[in-house]
Amino acid sequence: MSDKINNIIEELKSLTLLEAAELVKQIEEIFGVDASAATNTGMVMMPNDASSVFTEEVEEQTEFDVILEEVPAPKKITILKVVRSLTSLGLKEAKELVESAPRSIKESTSKEDAEEIRAKLEEVGAKVSIK
Repeated sequence: MSDKINNIIEELKSLTLLEAAELVKQIEEIFGVDASAATNTGMVMMPNDASSVFTEEVEEQTEFDVILEEVPAPKKITILKVVRSLTSLGLKEAKELVESAPRSIKESTSKEDAEEIRAKLEEVGAKVSIK
């Protein structure tokens, strides 16, 4: 760097915060620039249509919720038994859960467990979804 630039930098280092703010304000006024727009100088802005060039990586879901969607009336008792075995709920709690469908049976479980729970419930006539 030239001596002139080095001298200016040394002078800038000695400014107080209030003086530096005033300097920025005057530079904006005199040169017609906006210093706030220059704060992201390290960033490269891409046009909106160029964003389609890059594909967004989708994070694979690892936790699933099993939702009891529908319980046919004739199969209610057998579904209730399966729900009790899967959730270890008491009779009253399991009955309330089954009667208030759609309702979550199991939350934040693995995909394999969710599929197994769905298979057991669908086997006895329930309609189940995994989210």
